[in-house]
Amino acid sequence: MKRKDMDPKYQWDFTHIYPDKAAWEAAMAEAEQAVAGLAALPGTLKASKDGLKKGLDAVYAAMEKIELPFIYANLHKCADGSEPEHQNMDARAMTLMVKGMSMVAFLNPEILSIPEADLAAWMAEEDMAVYRFIADDIVRGRAHILDEEREKMLAMLGDAAQTPANAYGMLTNVNMKLPMVHDEQGNEVQLTQGNFGVFRESRERKVREEAFRAMFGAYRQFGDTFAALYGGAVKMDNYYATVRGYNSACEAALDGGNVPVSVYDSLIEAVHESLPAMKKYLKLRQRVLGLEKIDIFDLYTPMVEDVDFPVPFENVKELVKGATKPLGEEYGQLLDRAFAEHWMDVYENEGKRSGAFSMGVFGVHPYVLLNYTNTLDDAFTVAHELGHSMHSFFSDRTQPYPLHDYRIMVAEVASTVNEVLLTKYLLKTEKDPKRRAYVLNHFLEGFRTTLFRQTLFAEFERKAHELAAAGTPLTASTLNQVYHDLVALYYDGAEIDPDIDPEWSYIPHFYRGFYVYQYATGFSSAVAIADRILTTGDASGYLKFLTTGGSDYPLNELKIAGVDLTKPDTVKNALKVFAETVDELEKLL
Repeated sequence: MKRKDMDPKYQWDFTHIYPDKAAWEAAMAEAEQAVAGLAALPGTLKASKDGLKKGLDAVYAAMEKIELPFIYANLHKCADGSEPEHQNMDARAMTLMVKGMSMVAFLNPEILSIPEADLAAWMAEEDMAVYRFIADDIVRGRAHILDEEREKMLAMLGDAAQTPANAYGMLTNVNMKLPMVHDEQGNEVQLTQGNFGVFRESRERKVREEAFRAMFGAYRQFGDTFAALYGGAVKMDNYYATVRGYNSACEAALDGGNVPVSVYDSLIEAVHESLPAMKKYLKLRQRVLGLEKIDIFDLYTPMVEDVDFPVPFENVKELVKGATKPLGEEYGQLLDRAFAEHWMDVYENEGKRSGAFSMGVFGVHPYVLLNYTNTLDDAFTVAHELGHSMHSFFSDRTQPYPLHDYRIMVAEVASTVNEVLLTKYLLKTEKDPKRRAYVLNHFLEGFRTTLFRQTLFAEFERKAHELAAAGTPLTASTLNQVYHDLVALYYDGAEIDPDIDPEWSYIPHFYRGFYVYQYATGFSSAVAIADRILTTGDASGYLKFLTTGGSDYPLNELKIAGVDLTKPDTVKNALKVFAETVDELEKLL
């Protein structure tokens, strides 16, 4: 349906940010003035402690003024990217954001030009406390920060560097028309980004196979275009890493959160060691589904027959609240607000961005995008995204603007804690053995699609960046082969259908370099945290973690919740839970 024909009851209320578009225009004008005022700052920060504080105050005040209209415009585009007005708003806001970033490019080089003793003395004063961690982090990255002019040039590249991701989004969400397919009743229906997951889970093998071939056949048709777009994004990642003096784009991406590459390496190594458990799971799936062979398109359908487990959106609230009750009364009250105050945009419409996300809005509340289709998977998605939202809400309320935004490394922890709590809640409350088996199967699919699959993606990203750095052109055939080989490794025992090869082009997260591995580390961390909360009844450490925002490095923040990712134990223990759950499901079935 077109967005204007949808029930507004299930749509975002944008008036919580601005009452109308005119107010957004006024905010844009105010942000432009704030950006213009930044021109007077270079050279003033190093003069004195007061100059440094005044400059930092002005920079973060300007960034806050830019961020709010930027988010407002971007949310409109996500809601309906086919609307020209939304495209225009988003482009204007992005241009202003990039301009602002280029205007503050002087900041890090100028702070580094302050004598270390002076900087330490200034930062020790009480009125500089909010900027202390920021300054320490800048000093930590001294070797990779360029002079003011080159930093400005890199910042000015920001808008153009988004072209591959923007073009990808427009192609896949707006311009790319997917084929017609048949549902379980034999009716011809339009395949969409939103309903693909429903068809992929169908009990009818011919339905899920047709949807699989239609979806990735469509992506294969645009293979050369996708390869050019992704190749451009990879080249930009490698370029930034090279000019900043990093050994690789992976190292550069991880260094932003002060995460050693060894964490990335140990994740891949641990998952490789557990591939025999995945092979056992695939064999169990094949046997239970009664298949002579198991194909890639057989991986998503539930293993348990005749289980009716629909979850209408009206029922999701109590389900999520019941699951997260161990997190306390205030957490439950915030969930009530999320449903009552239109934090969520629920159903698919024409031009709407695919998938789901939660976007924190400082000073307002988070906004959650869904494409809800009344399945148990969708209920887990709601729990997942509201985990993000609570993380954002608690951090925004506790931390000042310069420190409110948590880093990518911890971004997937709170969301997955909610998923694990929901799994445990369903297993505790559900007595029907088939439904229990269904939930166990869903839990295992969480491991497969998050811990195993996202690690596969992480390997693909690294290989693609390494190939490009070595001068190998990233053609569609090259990327297809890399992806095919990894799928064959991770899903040993399954038939590796060639139609899976272009799946890499279906993953929008690849346009945010070296992001996806954090789904795997986040899932592993969440399994440990949820287990500790349910075992001890004490969520205090975890709730404190939710308030930390960007006030410390991710690995340190996770330690507050009882997780140490510098050691391989967390990932290995999660993989052990996967193997044990495979055995439990096998016995139950």
